[in-house]
Amino acid sequence: MKWSWKIGEFRGIGVYMHATFLILIGFIVLSHWSAGSGLAKTLEGVGFILALFACVVLHEFGHALMAARYGIKTRDITLLPIGGLARLERMPDKPLQELWVALAGPAVNVVIAAALFVLLQVTNAWAPLEQLSVESGPFLQRLMVVNVILVVFNMLPAFPMDGGRVLRALLATRLEYTRATQIAASIGQ
Repeated sequence: MKWSWKIGEFRGIGVYMHATFLILIGFIVLSHWSAGSGLAKTLEGVGFILALFACVVLHEFGHALMAARYGIKTRDITLLPIGGLARLERMPDKPLQELWVALAGPAVNVVIAAALFVLLQVTNAWAPLEQLSVESGPFLQRLMVVNVILVVFNMLPAFPMDGGRVLRALLATRLEYTRATQIAASIGQ
């Protein structure tokens, strides 16, 4: 993708950051700084966004590694301000394969949220939910909540998001693939 820089690689899959991602980081810095936050609070805000996007990268690797099980290579993963994008060389041929590839990303976020839940339980580091916001509350609790939100958001049946792909895959087990895509796309709208 144009205007992207390679920031890493895992299992031969390059991870890229789009230039617009820097706008997001700049916005976080500017919003914290203009609100009178000090350097520590500003760096914590940037750290939270970076931790969130680390979860997004893991989500995308969930898709990529599941696709690899079906012999489908992933060209790359690109971070954008709105999320991540894993570019598969092709979509799975069979509906159930597409179902598992689509579910693999949100499943990673479920695992992350569950691990953070256990850690928060063990350390008893909970804050009341009404005290949580994007900028305040325990870092790990906020990260757990964001992962739950990522699962819910990604599973909305809006094609081409994960939930829309799950819906299409389920429909394609009973209908012709083109018709399943049309139905999934119209439900998403």
